[in-house]
Amino acid sequence: MLIGVLGASGDVGLASARALLSLGVNELRLGGRDSRNGARCLASLQRQWPDARLHWAAVDFNDAPALARFAHGCDVLLNCAGPSWRLADRAARAALQTDAHYVDAAGEVTLETSQWHNRCAVLGAGLQPGLTGLLPRWLAEQAFSEVQGLTSYFGLRDHFTTVAADDFLQGAVDGTSEPLAAWRNGRCSRALRRSRDVLLPCFPGQVHLLPYLNREGECLAMDLRLNVGQWFNVITDGHVLKALDLAHSLPRVDAVQRLCEASRLDLSGQAPFVTLLLQLDGRWDGQARTRSLVLSGAGNAALTGAMAAATVLSVANGEISAGCHYAAQALPPAASLERLQRTSAIRALNLLPGPLDHLHTVEEGCL
Repeated sequence: MLIGVLGASGDVGLASARALLSLGVNELRLGGRDSRNGARCLASLQRQWPDARLHWAAVDFNDAPALARFAHGCDVLLNCAGPSWRLADRAARAALQTDAHYVDAAGEVTLETSQWHNRCAVLGAGLQPGLTGLLPRWLAEQAFSEVQGLTSYFGLRDHFTTVAADDFLQGAVDGTSEPLAAWRNGRCSRALRRSRDVLLPCFPGQVHLLPYLNREGECLAMDLRLNVGQWFNVITDGHVLKALDLAHSLPRVDAVQRLCEASRLDLSGQAPFVTLLLQLDGRWDGQARTRSLVLSGAGNAALTGAMAAATVLSVANGEISAGCHYAAQALPPAASLERLQRTSAIRALNLLPGPLDHLHTVEEGCL
């Protein structure tokens, strides 16, 4: 089984390659624009997995023939290059042209399901979107016969790469994420407000809560038939928050640079982390029930790479039907979570038989 990883020398691409190798994939075609970085990436991976069959190829996503040559012969083409909104569907078309399955660690482009015939394309196979939509489905499947409400707090302290910052800011202007919106038996604009200086379990010190509703949350709300859903980005430090507040008034290139610099300032002297707090309310066999989940991760790139790798395995093993899908909706939750836990990206995953408020005093039940 040959897996092609586009953008392999970037943070997410390298993390994806590491996760694939740790999950037993032993043949990778790695590609990117910078051959010098590629050589370093290849040498690093080969030292840790000396028996793996690894190959590097220079490729630019703006070069359609080069993309097709890179994809040719691959069972699955995994795209980790970006920004996703600039790449659009170029990598997906290369996969189609060469009859490969396609997985995108980001990907908000629209692909026609009818084009894929006996192949599949899976988009949003990263941390967010991706894992943040898969974990609520896993918890709902495990513990509920009916889910009525969902509350999610997602925060990280990590550096923004230029690509990640560009894609993040794009989500604020293209309608994929609406600030202050929530789900109230449908999308409800301006339903919530920002909160400052909040004490939230599992986060360091006082934090800022920025409510939002994105496409992933809206799909999740419809799939679980939620009455109420609310999602919050958790900002732990001040520089990133200021950069986000200023972003709408700056040219994109300046806003991206400012966000990258702000993330480095907030990370200075601090350990990176990713934390997701999730609470579901509903019923089980007619009885009211609340369950909460806490995910602790090593960092954005590590978790995104692990999720992308788990998606590739699911595609390669025939667990996803032909057509175009979003990862959170298409992946088998239990099998995917088991694969994720076999990587080093997840530090802890804890289940609490009660509301998140109980985390102020007790945590119990480790998966």
